[in-house]
Amino acid sequence: MPSPGDKVRITTIETTEEGILMSSPEENVVLIKLDNGYNVGFNQDEIKDMIILELKKESAPITPKRVETKIGLKTITILHCGGTIASKVDYETGAVKPTFSPEEMLELFPELAQIANIKSRLVANMLSENMRFAHYNLIAKEVEKAIKEGSEGIIVTHGTDTLHYTSAALTFALEGLQHPVLLVGSQRSSDRGSSDASFNLKCAVQFIAKSDFKGVGVCMHAHPDDDVCVILPGAKCRKMHSSRRDAFKAVNAEQIALVDAQGMVEWKNKEYFRSEGTSLTLALFKPDLKVGLVKAHPQMYAEEFKPYFHYDGIVLEGTGLGHFPILKYDNLTKEHEAILEEIKKLAKQVPVVMTTQTIFGVVNMGVYTPGRIQIEAGVLGTQLDLPPETAFIKLAWLISNYTPLEVRQLYYQNLRGEISERRVLEKEGPD
Repeated sequence: MPSPGDKVRITTIETTEEGILMSSPEENVVLIKLDNGYNVGFNQDEIKDMIILELKKESAPITPKRVETKIGLKTITILHCGGTIASKVDYETGAVKPTFSPEEMLELFPELAQIANIKSRLVANMLSENMRFAHYNLIAKEVEKAIKEGSEGIIVTHGTDTLHYTSAALTFALEGLQHPVLLVGSQRSSDRGSSDASFNLKCAVQFIAKSDFKGVGVCMHAHPDDDVCVILPGAKCRKMHSSRRDAFKAVNAEQIALVDAQGMVEWKNKEYFRSEGTSLTLALFKPDLKVGLVKAHPQMYAEEFKPYFHYDGIVLEGTGLGHFPILKYDNLTKEHEAILEEIKKLAKQVPVVMTTQTIFGVVNMGVYTPGRIQIEAGVLGTQLDLPPETAFIKLAWLISNYTPLEVRQLYYQNLRGEISERRVLEKEGPD
């Protein structure tokens, strides 16, 4: 009888497939992993024949051993926060199994030992949509700890879905940062042949080892192919595709550099924003802070704003130049007057900032009547180009560290390179 981990051939009325047998969450379904990394399930009633091609190979346990420090190589600490970048498949469960120790990392990626001295530890193992402000503080403290321990660079492995939120959060929280901190993820699971996990990690290690970059950046595939990775500014990038390996793009900003797995670095913008100061200090987030993100859409109702009167700040994701439906044109648009009143009341209580759903470009509420009315109502953000996610993080960070008056003033200041120069804004669309 085949067991999970055995290689089997399954024959049905319609097809024959070979793969590694895995445990299935459904009783009547047989699940195998194909050579290309994809999983396929078969209804037991439809299986005509299943034979064992190869018995499961028992993997030898890793024998803990001291990782030797090599003179002349930089020391890089890898902080794991989840995702699939440093994982391998567990055929008993069908899931990817995380690996976090330096020994395990070097077993998976032995070539890293020739590039840098690798340290590695777990911070939080979770899907990235579960991140909260308290986790940003935890990561920031671990970065500080690693630097105090002598690391010359930090890599944070992270799930891709909210990686750009975390990169923005660290950009603000790590004041005076004089070391490289790169967030790295993978779009494809490490058990798939098309996985980008290994390549992204190698490129991140190479970039830290071969460059003098200081600050927070994101390292992901620059193109669909395994040729180079791109280094993006931590507060000016965004995930723009659900599955492509080159999903991350700079937003209203230039790429910082390209790097390949052999360590060839091509600078795109060596004038990237650098933190002032000579030593790292932490400016953390209030863990219990409530910041809302409200998206403009047709058929809006004033009651959609009611839950936010107990919040500390609101980000509005408007249409075009930064508009919400606030004007009454006829009997069908009477609700819009009520929406405007809710926005006015909110703006008197807490900071309310405007962004745009277009992602690229500048919010300009001075062009049309709705925008000018919003400015009069106290909505902040005109002439700024922050993506909604960066605006969300910046507003939360400001509220955590400054007075209400300072929040409204500092929101317009370029604190971490989050506000672009005009020459960058004139470029259209992603790189």
